[in-house]
Amino acid sequence: MTALKAGDIDRFIAKPPEGGAAILIYGPDTGLVSERAGLLVAKASEGDDDPFNLAKIDAGEIVSDPSRLVDEVLTIPLFGGRRIIWIKDAGGKNMAPAAAALLKLDDCPALVVIEAGDLKKGTGLRKQFEDSRKAYAIPCYADTERDIDQLIEQETREAGLTITKEAKAALHSLLGADRMASRGELRKLCLYALNKGRIDSDDVEAIIGDASAFEMSELIDASAMGDLTTLDHGLERLDAQGSNSSVIAGQALKHFQWLHRMRADIDQGKQPQQVVDTQRPPVFFKRKAAITRQILIWNVPDLEKAMERLAEAMKTARLNDRIGPAVLSETLLTLARVARARGNSRR
Repeated sequence: MTALKAGDIDRFIAKPPEGGAAILIYGPDTGLVSERAGLLVAKASEGDDDPFNLAKIDAGEIVSDPSRLVDEVLTIPLFGGRRIIWIKDAGGKNMAPAAAALLKLDDCPALVVIEAGDLKKGTGLRKQFEDSRKAYAIPCYADTERDIDQLIEQETREAGLTITKEAKAALHSLLGADRMASRGELRKLCLYALNKGRIDSDDVEAIIGDASAFEMSELIDASAMGDLTTLDHGLERLDAQGSNSSVIAGQALKHFQWLHRMRADIDQGKQPQQVVDTQRPPVFFKRKAAITRQILIWNVPDLEKAMERLAEAMKTARLNDRIGPAVLSETLLTLARVARARGNSRR
């Protein structure tokens, strides 16, 4: 079976297969991978956490003993019911031999859920699952604008709060890189505003102002505007926090793609302020001046080169966590130097 489409994933998780099945959940948004795996297991087990029925196994244990996966699948639950095998942290590990044996079974009596990180298309575990008619593959990519809106609405509704348009616009620029981190920040924000009944932009700045998502936004703005001092400081803080380099590179790439679209509008004759004011979702009012400055600094050819560099940095960071921070830092510093040079020449 090929990877499930975005519109089918929530329905599939809400109603997983009743019998046995092999399910791979993968993607660059590790928070979303973990969330979907947890929801799927909870729904399939119907709250039954009996260790004889639900086995949680680290992928490293399967790699060291590939035959164990099939042994676990064929184990008959002591007190009846369906057996669920939940394998965590399969990204970067050679699960192919164990998966091949699993997918060769004529009848898989257990539900197998495998969590993995970002997997390259057409290779390894992802290819095995996408090519098999007996398996399901669920991709987990960074949240879209619509996903973020739904997440905000879900968390504020459950907390019994309303939220202003300005606050929602501010959150759009701060959330989306990691589902679990985004949900955690939203719950913290809702708790802060619980007695007010409403969330406004001041609440967002007060609560998420020190969060890595906000620092990431400042970091990317600093790179795009040539602010080397802020960029150096931001890189040091994110590195100290152990932030994921591939996630930051992905967010930076998304930002420069956005600048590219806006710059194309300006080249067609639109005024910079008009372009920024008509963005959907709206640009947070405190960022409007910075975004306007950025689209005046960067032209389309420079933006295209920047996107190429960021895409390469993101790929490198995903494949090698050890050198990811250094590659990302060098890329953002290079872009900042370009922005400073272009900004000085256009004054």
